[in-house]
Amino acid sequence: MAVASPLRTWLVAVGCASSSAACDHDCPGSMRRRMAAIPPGGRDSTTRRLISAPCGFRIPGLVSSCLVFDPCAGVSGSASPEGNLRRFSPPAASGPAMTVALESAKDVGVKKRQMKQRRVVVTGMGVVTPLGHDLDTFYNNLLEGVSGISKIETFDCSNFPTIAGEIKSFSTDGWVAPKLSKRMDKFMLYLLTAGKKALEDGGVTEEVMGQFEKTRCGVLIGSAMGGMKVFNDAIEALRVSYKKMNPFCVPFATTNMGSAMLAMDLGWMGPNYSISTACATNFCILNAANHIVRGEADVMLCGGSDSVIIPIGLGGFVACRALSQRNHDPAKASRPWDVDRDGFVMGEGAGVLLLEELDHAKQRGAQIYAEFLGGSFTCDAYHMTEPHPEGTGVVLCIEKALSELGVSREDVNYVNAHATSTLSGDLKEYQALIHCFGKNPKSEFNKIHDRSPPGCCWCSGSCCCCTGYSNRVDSSKY
Repeated sequence: MAVASPLRTWLVAVGCASSSAACDHDCPGSMRRRMAAIPPGGRDSTTRRLISAPCGFRIPGLVSSCLVFDPCAGVSGSASPEGNLRRFSPPAASGPAMTVALESAKDVGVKKRQMKQRRVVVTGMGVVTPLGHDLDTFYNNLLEGVSGISKIETFDCSNFPTIAGEIKSFSTDGWVAPKLSKRMDKFMLYLLTAGKKALEDGGVTEEVMGQFEKTRCGVLIGSAMGGMKVFNDAIEALRVSYKKMNPFCVPFATTNMGSAMLAMDLGWMGPNYSISTACATNFCILNAANHIVRGEADVMLCGGSDSVIIPIGLGGFVACRALSQRNHDPAKASRPWDVDRDGFVMGEGAGVLLLEELDHAKQRGAQIYAEFLGGSFTCDAYHMTEPHPEGTGVVLCIEKALSELGVSREDVNYVNAHATSTLSGDLKEYQALIHCFGKNPKSEFNKIHDRSPPGCCWCSGSCCCCTGYSNRVDSSKY
């Protein structure tokens, strides 16, 4: 039995793919028998080219083939280059070979159906923040200028900055099963609660949920640091014995497990993963919306969640000198754009948006807060923490987004900036914004002062932005 030679493999370029195998030592008679099997009119130069491949190997797109005869016996001791190759490097056996003759495929014209452009709207919001765990409380505290920054109470932080945007009271009753709430990291508890509150705010009752096609419902909620506390606790337990460790410490520490647990709770089988890009984590909202635009989902829960107010979380930022040292004045410690700024303040929380395809939302009579138009992604490609001196990444991202959406820069009247209160970061970001928008008197380079750092700060900002503009959206146009 002969093995198909790698030096004698031809590809039939007739607009279709096929699978067959040719013996390396076919005699002229074998070729005549193969050609005799080809129907009249099909004997051209194209059909004479054969594919050599292992028996049973199939290439997608096979249109038609005709088995001619059984493979012939192989010849050993060949003087051909292939024979020499076998003596020094015998190839692995690939099974019996067979020869197949091909017919030219007929051209089949298929006109691709054009998809209607799908529009994405926001129909629900859920938050868990230091300013409140429901939208009304959260929004009113923002309007009144209430600060969520206060003294840290969960652990002794005498060796650290002692202030943070810490959630003082939080209950998972009615939102998360008691058994799970005892083992999960807080970032997951915040995520699950905020996600279900977004559904509640969007009017998604059990009856409405039953009408959803769950294979077209997904979850994409990011986290910058994931279950850092669960993992840290596991390390401490391991010092005693592995038997003391939380058996779920590894999955509960990963950033994607929050989205996965929420999907399992809801039975949603659509797109499900997590994005972790530090302070920009919550812009996974763009990815979630794109799943709807591309027709891969009708409903998506998206946002971000983080909880890292623990010694190792604070210590890392203290070591790189990124945190404010104004322990004596917590409410005024975070001061972006200010000449006396000295760093940001840690925080925790979650914010989740319910996104729906417009017709899907209208069909169930959902309240529409806003419409998602699009966005863009870029990378500074410069430094781990320092912004690009020219603000190149920020400028490129803004210009790409405006260009793709066909929105004029004069139409932009609100910018929710990053603005971490760091000396270099704020300055470069402000210069980039001025470069993009100029000194437009209608623009408000606003800053949410009570926002938390990596991950959850962006989710809170997103929910706040949508909440603030909900009273300006004309639902009648939908």
